[in-house]
Amino acid sequence: MESLLLQATWYLGAAIVIVPLTVRAGLGSVLGYLMAGLLLGPALGLTGAETDDLRHFAEFGVVVMLFLIGLELNPRTLWEMRSRLLGLGGLQVLLTASAIAAILLLIGEDWRVAVTLGGALALSSTAIVLQTLSEKNLLRTPGGRSSFAVLLAQDIAVVPMLALIPLLATRKVADAHTDVGAAEPLLTLVESLPGWAVTGITLGIVAAIILAGHFLSGPVFRFVHAARLPEMSTFISLLIVIGIAFLMMLVGLSPALGTFIGGVVLANSEFRHQIEVELKPFKGILMGLFFMTVGASINLLEFAEQPLRLFALTITLMMAKAAILVGLATVFGLRGRDRSLFAFSLAQGGEFGFLIVSFSVTQAILPQDQAQRALLVISMSMLLTPLLFVAQERLARWQAKRQTEAPPDEIDERGAVIIAGIGRFGQVVNRMVRSAGMQTVVLDSDPTAIARMARFGIRSFFGDPSRHDLLLGAGLMEAQVLVVAVDSPDNITKIVQFARKVRPDIHIVARAYDRVHVFELYRAGADDIVRETFDSSVRAGRYVLENMGLTDYEAAKLSQTYFRVDRAAMRELAELWEPGKPVHLNDAYVARARQLDDDLRTAMLDDPDEGAASKAAQ
Repeated sequence: MESLLLQATWYLGAAIVIVPLTVRAGLGSVLGYLMAGLLLGPALGLTGAETDDLRHFAEFGVVVMLFLIGLELNPRTLWEMRSRLLGLGGLQVLLTASAIAAILLLIGEDWRVAVTLGGALALSSTAIVLQTLSEKNLLRTPGGRSSFAVLLAQDIAVVPMLALIPLLATRKVADAHTDVGAAEPLLTLVESLPGWAVTGITLGIVAAIILAGHFLSGPVFRFVHAARLPEMSTFISLLIVIGIAFLMMLVGLSPALGTFIGGVVLANSEFRHQIEVELKPFKGILMGLFFMTVGASINLLEFAEQPLRLFALTITLMMAKAAILVGLATVFGLRGRDRSLFAFSLAQGGEFGFLIVSFSVTQAILPQDQAQRALLVISMSMLLTPLLFVAQERLARWQAKRQTEAPPDEIDERGAVIIAGIGRFGQVVNRMVRSAGMQTVVLDSDPTAIARMARFGIRSFFGDPSRHDLLLGAGLMEAQVLVVAVDSPDNITKIVQFARKVRPDIHIVARAYDRVHVFELYRAGADDIVRETFDSSVRAGRYVLENMGLTDYEAAKLSQTYFRVDRAAMRELAELWEPGKPVHLNDAYVARARQLDDDLRTAMLDDPDEGAASKAAQ
């Protein structure tokens, strides 16, 4: 018991100290967990034989993660992914395994070893990639979705790999040593059955999971929640994941794949959010533990014996996989930062590679020294992956900068309205003005947005709207209205300042990021300042009033009063605002803001129209 508590103290303490530092440095949590494991194991020797057992236990975090991802999807979304899942994912596994096997054959390896290592090294780390993509909010980007599709395809590919490996064995399994520190492959109760029976049982279990999730999940959850015991929600959520994982293991399928299917089935369930809340803490703890055990299992003594060779093998593996991924990304239409994200995120080895290599040793295919070397290369590639994500971010910024610095389009149109920025905000303004029969000139620095608008028949011009020559070339000296809707608040202010300086008579409508930005734009000379979320927030408040008993007319009247009074107050506060000084430290500003809040409440309560505000206050 004391030993267990001591090991738990080491792991938790190392994570608490190191992970926040790497997150603050912009390196992500995964690298922090890996470094914590390196510190505990190879560096300080504070871990022992429990590391491998802990890693296999912590791999359950991958199962929980895929279940939670499945909850975010629905069957229709999954069906829409079929081309990338089967085409992109299947080709990645096939091409990468073939390329690695071919390289090994060229250097004289036995074909059985080459085929086995090709399959093992073709797999990527589901845990690291999905965790990092989620942290960086990249999972919903085209590159992130493509990466997820490939990872799911790899998970499916593990099953036939495990089935084929025994066919490659050249001598009795009993003669092989099994001390590489990995667990046996997936349990199965169907190995002795004929093929048709295995297929039938497998399909039956998958069908049972789908049907149970669709028809039984609601009644079971309602029955459990009727007990009004908070812990029961956790129990039922864990039971679902563990039960599905166990059933899939019984038929030799990946438990992660099974729980993903279960998550997709429950994606439309009324209890989806409750399940997410209950399982996310388990996923975070188990994933962190898994990454630490990977770092702790790296054999630095073996690495020290031949560092250059092992490092060269790791880099060669990652470069070969990245090259294949770039080619596939190009074929499947990924461009720019999505292509680099796809290639950089999947270039490492994965946790299922540990399973394939270790199982190959038990089947007398891989010698001990080759297996240890392969496990070390996989571990090192996983350790380098967070750095690849950092490199990808810098590459994406460099690509964006190059696009911005590219020569702007020749502007051969003129219009009474110039719209700088064709994002969500600018699109609505442009569409409304054009629908009224007025000519606009649209500028944007994002070539992707330009191409997207062109597909809808909307012509816009590439270039940085904050460049003075571009604004002048767009007809700033002749236009009547300038709409500034670019994403950067600093660029918005600069554009307003320049436009007001060269055209004192032009009417400027500017998009404001927040209240302080409103004050900056007011000083810069904007005529109409639109806060990004103000109008939508006022509308949401109106809906609240309508559902609190007010009529539609009364709620609309109060929202109009709020809009009018608040807008007038902003001009007064702008006069008191001091640049560079936080508003909460400006005594005159705070005093006037509090008085204006009282005035706003008085105006709302004194609304003469049918006592609407009084009714709302009740």
